[in-house]
Amino acid sequence: MSDFPAIGHVAVTVKDLKVSRPWYQRLFGAEAVLDEPTDGGFHHTVFMIGGTLVGLHEHPATDSDDVFSEFRTGLDHIGFGCADRAALVDWQNRLEAQGIAHGGIVDADYGSGLSFRDPDGIALEFFAPPAA
Repeated sequence: MSDFPAIGHVAVTVKDLKVSRPWYQRLFGAEAVLDEPTDGGFHHTVFMIGGTLVGLHEHPATDSDDVFSEFRTGLDHIGFGCADRAALVDWQNRLEAQGIAHGGIVDADYGSGLSFRDPDGIALEFFAPPAA
C-alpha cells in the first residue's frame, strides 16, 4: 500500500464571499485561482497556498444567522504550518498590520501556535513545531 496522500484541498462555507474573498486574499497575499459558480448550485473561490487548494464556498441555503463553533461536530480549525517560532512572530506582526485580532503566540511542549478567526468566526492557526 502506498503512503497516505497529502491534503489536496480544504473548503469552508462562508456567509458572504464579498466579505470573505478580500479578507482571505489579504491574508494569503495571493489572488484566487478560481472564482465561479458551480454546477452544484454554490459559488466557490479557490486559492492555491503552497501545494494545497483552500476553497471558500457560498451556498444559497446557508443560514446567515448561524455562527461557526469548533465545539460542534465538524471542522475544529485549519492550521497553517510555519518553520519556526520566529515565523510565527512575523505572522503575528502581519495580522496586526491587517487589523486581524489574534490570541497571541501560545507555546507548548508540542509546538507554538497563533490562533485567529476569519470574518465568519472560523478558527485558523499558524503553528510551528517545538525548537530542537
